[in-house]
Amino acid sequence: MKKIIIVAMDFSEGAMSALRFAIHTANAIDANVMIVWVDKKKLSGTVYSNAYDPRLEAKKRFESIVEEFESQLTGGKFLYKMRNGKVHREITNQAKYHDAALIVAGTHGTSGFDEFWMGSNAYKIVANAECPVITMRSDEVYTKIENILVPIDSTRETRQKVPFVAYLAKGFGATVQLLSVYTSKVKSLRNFVDEYTDQATKFLDEYDIDYTIDSIDTDSVTKGTIEFAQENEADLICIMTDQESSPMNLILGTYAQQMVNHSPIPILSVRSKSIYDHQTK
Repeated sequence: MKKIIIVAMDFSEGAMSALRFAIHTANAIDANVMIVWVDKKKLSGTVYSNAYDPRLEAKKRFESIVEEFESQLTGGKFLYKMRNGKVHREITNQAKYHDAALIVAGTHGTSGFDEFWMGSNAYKIVANAECPVITMRSDEVYTKIENILVPIDSTRETRQKVPFVAYLAKGFGATVQLLSVYTSKVKSLRNFVDEYTDQATKFLDEYDIDYTIDSIDTDSVTKGTIEFAQENEADLICIMTDQESSPMNLILGTYAQQMVNHSPIPILSVRSKSIYDHQTK
C-alpha cells in the first residue's frame, strides 16, 4: 500500500505552502497526499445559514486544489477529508488511522475562509502526532531539499531522528548536515554528544547517505541551530520533540516549540518513539 502524507488545510497561505512542500515530498518518497480540513463547530445542533455553509465551501476548494495541483503529483494521487472537532486531534487521528508517513502543516498565513486556525494549532499537532511532522512558514517558497540539518545534543533521544532523516535524504538525494551542539563545558556531556554523533555517522554510512559534520557551542539551542542553518543553507531542520533545555530555553518555552514557532526554515519534528522504524523500510 502506498504511503500517505497528511496536509493540514485551512486554505491559508501557510497551508498552501505546506501543500506544495507535501507534493514535493510525496514525489520523493512515492506517496499519496491527503488534504484534511477540520470544521471546529459541533455537528449536533449546528445550523449554518442558507447563504453560507463552510463545509460546502471547503469541498469546492478541495476540488479546485485537486484540479490545480494534480498534475504536479507524479505517481501518487490526491485524497481529501473533512472532519469535525478539535483541529489538532482530528488531524493527528486521521494520520493515525491511515498510518501516515508524515504530516505537513503551515505555521503562519492569512485566510478569508471561516476562521483561520493553522497557526494556533501547528505546535499542538507536533506535540500530539505519532508520526513525524513538518511545519513551515508561508513567506518562503520551498522547491528543493538538498541539505537536511540534524542537530545532535546530549540526550539519548537525539539519535532517534536519524533513521527517518536517512529515509528522506535517500528519497530526495539530499546531504545530511550533522551538527554536534554543545550547551555545556562539562566533559561528560560533551562526550555524549560526540558519541551520539559518531553513532549517527555509522548509521548514515550503512545506508550510503552523504553527510557533513560540524559543531557549535551555544547557550541557546534554538538560536544556535537556526543561525547555523541559515549560514549553511539548510533546507530542512530535524529535531526531536523531547530535547534538553538550557535555563534560557526553560524561560522561553520548549526547544521544539521555539523551533516550530520561530524557524524561517521548515522543521521536521520526530517524537522519541520506535514506531517510525516501519515507515523507513
